[in-house]
Amino acid sequence: MSELPVVVVGAGPAGLSAAAHLVERGERVLVLEAGDQAGAAVAEWNYVRLFSQWSELVDPAAARLLEDAGWIRPEATTYPTGREWAELYLRPLAAVLGERVRFGARVVGVARRGRDRVVDGGREDEPLTVHVETASGEERIAARAVIDASGTWGSPNPLGGDGLPAVGEKAAAGRISYRVPDLAAERARYAGKRIAVAGSGHSALTALVALADLAEQEPGTQIVWLLRRGAVGNVFGGGEADQLPARGALGLRAKRAAEAGHIETVTGFRTASVGQGADGRLVLESFDGHRLEPVDEVVVLTGFRPDLSWLSEIRLDLDPVLQAPTKLAPLIDPNVHSCGTVYPHGEAELRHPEPGVYLVGMKSYGRAPTFLALTGYEQVRSVVAAIAGDHESASRVELVLPETGVCGGAGVFDAPAEEASGGCCGTTAPAAIELSTSAR
Repeated sequence: MSELPVVVVGAGPAGLSAAAHLVERGERVLVLEAGDQAGAAVAEWNYVRLFSQWSELVDPAAARLLEDAGWIRPEATTYPTGREWAELYLRPLAAVLGERVRFGARVVGVARRGRDRVVDGGREDEPLTVHVETASGEERIAARAVIDASGTWGSPNPLGGDGLPAVGEKAAAGRISYRVPDLAAERARYAGKRIAVAGSGHSALTALVALADLAEQEPGTQIVWLLRRGAVGNVFGGGEADQLPARGALGLRAKRAAEAGHIETVTGFRTASVGQGADGRLVLESFDGHRLEPVDEVVVLTGFRPDLSWLSEIRLDLDPVLQAPTKLAPLIDPNVHSCGTVYPHGEAELRHPEPGVYLVGMKSYGRAPTFLALTGYEQVRSVVAAIAGDHESASRVELVLPETGVCGGAGVFDAPAEEASGGCCGTTAPAAIELSTSAR
């Protein structure tokens, strides 16, 4: 099977990084991207400025490929927007990879050839088969290994406080958004309106800052911040102590906006239903019967979850809580870990019972809310080394993650993963935020 390619799913930052490492090692690689361009998910939050600098957003192997083609590296200490990250890095990298990247190719399944997940007999002798849908029809691609870097951007968590859509949430979809508002394009949608923002991570803080600025400019704009946790606590992060300065600055801006009276904060609110008032506005009710005053718009920023449906015939070893690889989950669980205790990890933690199958990037974190691009780059470096048979390199994981300055021991977080403060180690996505960096 050595003549078969390694198939990478997703042409986002982690997927293209994996491809660059495979090319550098002389391995055959095929990247399958459902969108029509590299970084298709990044393009959906192109107006957002990341809180990582360029020096932390470029994979070393990718940089070597690009520089050989005459690429000029952006200024290391500046903070790009999503648009700049895609235009100045991801798309040039895909262009260098050339025909190794196929766009408009949606992966809908992965399996062992001729074997479902139950069958043991002859399993190890068969290649993986990747089932793909394109504009011209269906096809199957045989692969020696599959690296799933498809991210979680396409699977946002719902508003419902039990992990499922609230009653009436789907019916109200026209007035519920699951991304940070782009006020340059959507100003009329939110100006002068009463807006509920649900969530406590960096996406929510970014939205609150932007909407608070709008409230200063547009009379009648009101913001209601819904927190599932019982108190605000450490939601604003590490501030000046944060080793990612832009991330700390975001928390400070959000804190100032809340203290200035632009934001009404409602804690302990777990949405059970979305109804419609007599005036046609939305009425949110919690599981304990608390009903909010009617709102015009709802912005749901409660994190993301992995889409595992097309991996149903693959033998995965996933944590039952986070849906992350079992060996990785204890390192990233926001309910128990301290930011400073997330030690470097690679192929050993990402390995599954199905040989040659890896989930990397944001998808590897399952429902955990924090992630950095550097983490994904180190993951794929280690995974590709293992696929290439260089086990010494695969085990030599070298990465130091920034701490937030508000780390503590077990119990620091008092909420489910999707509601845990983003003030830990990471992120999927206007002022300063890093989103799902491995999403398609």
